[in-house]
Amino acid sequence: MDLFLSPESWPFALALALLLAIVLIEGAGLLIGISMSGWLDHLLPDIGGSLENLSSAWLGWLHVGKVPLLVLLSLLLTNFAIIGFSLVGISRSLLGFALPALLSAPLALLGALPLVRVSALAIARFIPADESTAVPLSSLVGRIATVINGTARLGYPAQARTRNDNGQTFYIHVEPDNGDTEFTVGDSVLLVRQLSGARFQAIINPRPDLL
Repeated sequence: MDLFLSPESWPFALALALLLAIVLIEGAGLLIGISMSGWLDHLLPDIGGSLENLSSAWLGWLHVGKVPLLVLLSLLLTNFAIIGFSLVGISRSLLGFALPALLSAPLALLGALPLVRVSALAIARFIPADESTAVPLSSLVGRIATVINGTARLGYPAQARTRNDNGQTFYIHVEPDNGDTEFTVGDSVLLVRQLSGARFQAIINPRPDLL
């Protein structure tokens, strides 16, 4: 316990506290139909048109855009904390004193990043990717999508799945076009407008018997 409470370990204790907070908030959000993961991923189109230009930079190196941001953040916090506590413990055993946080924290971060990359690569293989390379996302306007995660409100999108004319599957974010409507898991919606990137406004499917 002394290892976790020592002054040299405060960055790693903070990382564990943030990880626990994420778990609690996401768990509570799922119970009421709100996903923090979906909200974070929704930020990608806003910063993201530039993601293509960063394919060789560290964001692309960490597979940002291929793995949910919340997963990447959780991996980073976990690996950072494990490596950091290990550095503090090993330095105490071998050197007789703990490395100061100003030294151990950067070392832990440098050690965590490659582990995040390797873990994210493994996870990305099991996550369906947006198939947007051959078909512009704007062509999805007018298609029917099904909400698969979260509850969508105006300004707060939920994740949905749709297909184009070629049968390609796309994972997008949808929100209603007015503040009086909500979409929940399983709802069939009609995409009426592209807001940005993979974010669309939609209405409840007006003809579920035909579409």
